[in-house]
Amino acid sequence: MSSGELGDAPGRDPGLQGERTALSWTRTALVITVNALLALRTGLVSGELALTLVGVVLLLAAIGAVIYGTIRGRELSGHGGHHVPPAAPALALTILAAVTLIACAAGVASVLVRH
Repeated sequence: MSSGELGDAPGRDPGLQGERTALSWTRTALVITVNALLALRTGLVSGELALTLVGVVLLLAAIGAVIYGTIRGRELSGHGGHHVPPAAPALALTILAAVTLIACAAGVASVLVRH
């Protein structure tokens, strides 16, 4: 069997990759939004400014996830699911890592700090 025959397997439908990608980004944005709202609520109720700011940052991250997921889903849908993803810029990865670390630290702090 040649490599060309492998790509034509009857059980594979590459045309839906764009939809799957968009749905996964939507789910990710939903989870980030829920965590953002929980952080905002906890920060506002307890009066902790740092936790409120983390909630705002997470809301912005959720908006970014929706935007990126929409763009990426459209890219994949337009190319039949065979488009190679672009290399992520170092700045974007640094920002993502910083937001993740801040969210983790805020979560741990909200559990450990007693009032």
